[in-house]
Amino acid sequence: MPDRPAYLRIAELLRDRIRDGRYPQGTRLPTMTELRAEHGVSEIVVRQAFALLRGEGLVETRRGGGTVVKVAPPVRRVAMDRYRSVTRPMAVPATTFTHDRRISWDEYRLDREFTRTRAGHDLAALLEAAPGTEVLRRRFVFHARGEPQQISVNYLPWEVVGGTPVADPANEPWPGGTLAQLRFLGHPPTRVEESVGSRMPTPEEAETLRMSGGVPVLTITRRLLSGPRVMEVCRDIVIPADRVVLDYAIDL
Repeated sequence: MPDRPAYLRIAELLRDRIRDGRYPQGTRLPTMTELRAEHGVSEIVVRQAFALLRGEGLVETRRGGGTVVKVAPPVRRVAMDRYRSVTRPMAVPATTFTHDRRISWDEYRLDREFTRTRAGHDLAALLEAAPGTEVLRRRFVFHARGEPQQISVNYLPWEVVGGTPVADPANEPWPGGTLAQLRFLGHPPTRVEESVGSRMPTPEEAETLRMSGGVPVLTITRRLLSGPRVMEVCRDIVIPADRVVLDYAIDL
């Protein structure tokens, strides 16, 4: 068997050292000159190794700062408890997002875009409504401590939210989020349904969330029901896969 290409061997060595903790998060990797001397290879070989690790989301190259191990502490998203956390009385404003990130209200920012539109066939099926039903479309970008972390696009029946404070983007962020808004409208959620998938991000998502190359996203389709009626469809919640751990607990 012929030897593997040198860039693969160098990348494997660096990858192993990252994973076993010899190069912790935020640590600068050996310079290109040091790696060339250690392995007796050209600059282009070292660049190929770095490019491979960047594509895996393990490192990032900073202008004037070399190549460093990426710092991306995962957020734990506890599916059941996170919703319960905002249905109880709150001493301070919070949402499921601030709960997940363990940030204060002052460290939270929400970019928003509201549009009145009509549901196509797929969305109408999720809403259990007729195609063409009027809905309020809301696109949010969630920021924690100034960094974009999550995108979501949700839909609410226009006949429920039209002309109410919930349809006014000036009222965002709303303490308690969508669950609190539905309670305000007289339709308290009684059931949450989530479906989790994964894919590569679109160019716009990668740019908005400042993602490294090669990192997939988790996509969560959510429905909030009040009794038998679907009151919200979120399609999708988009989170970089290297920034989140999904925890699920089921009481038997």
